[in-house]
Amino acid sequence: MERALTDRPYDMRRHERRPSEQSVQYLVSVMEEKNRTWLSCKGQLIDVSEAGICIQTHHPISPGHIVWFNGTTEDRAGFVRWCRQLNSIYKISIELDKIHIKKLDDATALFLEELAQIEQQILNHTKSPEEITASVEQTFDRMCAACKAFEDGIGDKGMIRDAQIRFREKTDSILAKSYCINRVRTWPQGYQGDYKTLEGLYRNTPLSDGIGYYLDLWGLNVSLAVAVRNRIKKLEMLLREELRQRTSPSVMNIACGSCREVFELAGDIHRSGAKFTCIDLDADALAFSANRLSFTPISPVTSDQIVLRKYNAVRMFDHELNLTEFGMQDIIYSVGFFDYLPTDFLINLFRSLYALLTPGGRLIASFKDAARYRHQEYHWIFDWDGFLQRTEDDFRHILSEAGMPDSAIHETREESGVIVFYLVTKQT
Repeated sequence: MERALTDRPYDMRRHERRPSEQSVQYLVSVMEEKNRTWLSCKGQLIDVSEAGICIQTHHPISPGHIVWFNGTTEDRAGFVRWCRQLNSIYKISIELDKIHIKKLDDATALFLEELAQIEQQILNHTKSPEEITASVEQTFDRMCAACKAFEDGIGDKGMIRDAQIRFREKTDSILAKSYCINRVRTWPQGYQGDYKTLEGLYRNTPLSDGIGYYLDLWGLNVSLAVAVRNRIKKLEMLLREELRQRTSPSVMNIACGSCREVFELAGDIHRSGAKFTCIDLDADALAFSANRLSFTPISPVTSDQIVLRKYNAVRMFDHELNLTEFGMQDIIYSVGFFDYLPTDFLINLFRSLYALLTPGGRLIASFKDAARYRHQEYHWIFDWDGFLQRTEDDFRHILSEAGMPDSAIHETREESGVIVFYLVTKQT
């Protein structure tokens, strides 16, 4: 008995279909070990029309996926509209795309062609470094504009995700020559935004040769990368001012990563008598921080001013648990981490962190303002989509829902304006 994998009726055809028995090969995205990749499959055409096709295959495909066909239908692609099961066979209706995917594929082909030309110019020394840098930037600008046009035309997040995966696979042969881009596509540390990647952004030094050097340079200078470097400087300034105004404060650094700002402020921390509790779930990050701080007067080995602790920060939504584990704090801060948390959870977390502050204590939180940077660089060129796209209205809503009064909130931004800081003072 035939069973539908969608509620869509079987026969909603707008164009006459012609029977066919042609074999087809196609690509569709699948999950493998928590990552999405492309699976090459075989099937058989059942019928074909001007607007769509129906295929028979042993692999189910959920509605909303994009399917690319190789060596047939002129390498066209389409969107799955419905899938019906008959025993071990699946009938799948696919609406062929005539505009959006073709434009994206054409733009991708041009992108690869331009990068190949740039690589030859580097090898042949026919252009200056300044000219090469400008050409690379223009090439990426055109590609990101094409990606945005595809997103605007398609709208469906699942289809956009599939197109992003295919784009990265098609461009990997050239973009993998960049250490920077390859790292933020593969995430060797096992999670997005790891401390080694951020340290690379902070150092701001290309690590590749040839065209990879210029690809590194581009990746290190996109607007959000510049903002992240500004963010750590802004954080140092804010913390230095807090330490100047307080006596022996208790400070909590959530998702501390490499503790770069703690290292830079080591002298200020030592003089203030502050005690920093730095927590992170990544043991490698904590080991890196311990080694770095061992060369300062607040070494975790010889001083009790720094505690490095492996702890899952997502557990911190419970005030009583926080109080037991850490005690009341004068300063609580984190940069970057909050961008990755769902709104409902973040509201609960902020409510608990605010409750953990002493009277007059301060929470310092930063967010990436999606209205001020181009996300296609991170969702298409890179594979860095874990941080959520939020705007200033979203941030204010979260703080309000967490019970933080407007009068307690001060807003400031790093130099580029892309990243916003909220300083929330615990009212007595």
